[in-house]
Amino acid sequence: MAQKEALAVSDATVEEEYASQSKLLLEFINIPSIDKAWTFKSDKGNVSQAMVSISQANLLANKKRKYILSAHISEESNHSVSFQWATFPVEMAGVSVIVPSPSGSKLLLVKNQENGLPTQFEIWSSSQLQKEIHIPQSIHGSVYTDGWFEGISWNSNETRVAYVAEEPSQSKPVFDGSGYKKEGSVDKDCGSWKGQGDWEETWGETYSGKRQPALFVIDIYSGDVRAVEGIEKSLSVGQVVWAPSTQGSHQYLVFVGWSSETGPQKVARKLGIKYCYNRPCALYTIRAPVHEPEAELSLKNNAAEDFALVNLTQGISSAFFPVFSLDGKFLVFLSAKSAVDTGVHCATESLHRIDWSIDGKPCPSSNIVDLVPVVMCAEDGAFPGLYCSSLLNKPWLSDGCTMILSSVWGSIRVILSVDVLSGKVSRISPADSCSSWNVLTLDGDNIIAGAKNPFEAIYVSSNSQEHGSCNPVIVILHGGPHSVSVTSFSKPLAFLSSIGYNLLIVNYRGSLGFGEEALQSLPGKVGSQDVSDVLTAIDHAIEMGLVDPSKIAVLGGSHGGFLTTHLIGQEPDRFAAAAARNPVCNLALMTGTTDIPDWCFVEACGTEGKNYFTEAPLVEHINLFYSKSPVSYLSKVKTPTLFLLGAQDLRVPVSNGLQYARALKEKGTKVKIIVFPNDVHAIDRPQSDFESFLNIGVWFKKYCK
Repeated sequence: MAQKEALAVSDATVEEEYASQSKLLLEFINIPSIDKAWTFKSDKGNVSQAMVSISQANLLANKKRKYILSAHISEESNHSVSFQWATFPVEMAGVSVIVPSPSGSKLLLVKNQENGLPTQFEIWSSSQLQKEIHIPQSIHGSVYTDGWFEGISWNSNETRVAYVAEEPSQSKPVFDGSGYKKEGSVDKDCGSWKGQGDWEETWGETYSGKRQPALFVIDIYSGDVRAVEGIEKSLSVGQVVWAPSTQGSHQYLVFVGWSSETGPQKVARKLGIKYCYNRPCALYTIRAPVHEPEAELSLKNNAAEDFALVNLTQGISSAFFPVFSLDGKFLVFLSAKSAVDTGVHCATESLHRIDWSIDGKPCPSSNIVDLVPVVMCAEDGAFPGLYCSSLLNKPWLSDGCTMILSSVWGSIRVILSVDVLSGKVSRISPADSCSSWNVLTLDGDNIIAGAKNPFEAIYVSSNSQEHGSCNPVIVILHGGPHSVSVTSFSKPLAFLSSIGYNLLIVNYRGSLGFGEEALQSLPGKVGSQDVSDVLTAIDHAIEMGLVDPSKIAVLGGSHGGFLTTHLIGQEPDRFAAAAARNPVCNLALMTGTTDIPDWCFVEACGTEGKNYFTEAPLVEHINLFYSKSPVSYLSKVKTPTLFLLGAQDLRVPVSNGLQYARALKEKGTKVKIIVFPNDVHAIDRPQSDFESFLNIGVWFKKYCK
């Protein structure tokens, strides 16, 4: 009876924690996020118009709600800048992406439909809907809006838009009782069925079910859509921009291409590309299709080479995010050649320039100028190298040669200026600021940026800290491993801090933002060097009196989950509780099931692992993978551990976490498993994200008091 009463009290306590923490978590989840911003010059001199795209979780619909907030920006006589915001935002229901025209006089809204319905384009003026265009699946599928293959670009006179969308579905065989039907249809025909056809490889995690990205151009007045011809079938395209054009010359498109048939690994498949910058890519240019019948007839007489696909960056293994200068005289792009050449999924980037022909005709032998090289080992306080997640469409100050971008510098995101003539790099966000700054857009020579409230780079103290005592601490570990935790506001971490936890956020060696030498020191040493770095950080915080060694929890996802499960195995008496989101627990199992098996080879074997990579790994590599995996320490684990797993995860398939969690259960360790049936690696669908961190909070409250 006493045992039953104790269990009842325990269950009631847990339920009370769920109720109280869920109310608090809702407050953080409902905080909106700024996605993009644009500014446009008005006719009123020193006044500009701003438009900000904002998203907010809609838990009941399990989607993100998108809306637009507008403002007038005016420069006062004392050179200060003021914002006059609209009274209310405007929701963009069902809108997949928003793309203003260069002048700001038109607004393109793209609506990707479900269940095979046509993609919808809407062209808006300042006062009304000008054009609505429905594009059936027979022309192309959904427009790519993923931030990587995504590319939507207006031409200079705002008559046409180039964009990337799924190529049309391949025809599939039809069968009936007599066998194959040459021209059959299954529409309302119960006597026949459609076969599967050829299996098509995808680019892995988050691209499951997505067809090949292809390039299209639409005339916004006629609604005519043309596929861009001349691009090899093996080439997946993205990030398209219009090249500068001169009167009387042809218009060209510049885009990024990823081939499924090339690369140092000579892999006969598409490897996962999400978060993986080590996939070879190049900048290409091709003439844009024409829409006028008369012009089309005259072009047939032109030389075939005028229509040929041109590789602009043959001398470099990686080139992406192309941006033209204001005067059209040069093309600037980022490169992840260091990642491609070494095999690590993300590394220090470099910035390059190509001088563009005045007549607008591309040259395949253009010289590539190195502007900002890879920094191997920076001196203390010096520029550590480029770590950019994207570039603005218009990153230029009024001088036409100064480029503004955001990059990671240690544990802080900073704003940099780059002179693309001299290559000089300057830090222009405050050097004494611990805030992370993210460039949203430019308004002339004014930079509109979000400065997020900082955490301390390593240690965040809860407001509920009692004098003379240490609250429980959660060690936060980022994934990658070549990623970074910066001093930006994080809703989940702010929630955990608010329920009484201090946070120790560790950027172990191998993280971005500290130079290429430190980053490249980790491959081949995962499970040892990174684990040692985390333990060193914990010990240092204990010595400083910031951490009570009896009240430590650990939380990480992906490679952070790899570290989480390594730590509770290598240091079984150190941690009171643990939580792992889609953790890498067994590299030997993962290598045969993930969309990025090459990652297993590089991180376990070192950069030479890219040369060992094969779909049929040798037994010595399987043994090495196992020895470097958390599963090899599983027998020592005592820590109560919560597992949060996405059933649709292609990056770290759900079998990896399930195998480890089941084995812990088998040996009697306290385990809780939550599987989200429709989530991929990130577990970021609003409802899943909410339930995930609510359970983390309740789990840690139960075991880390």
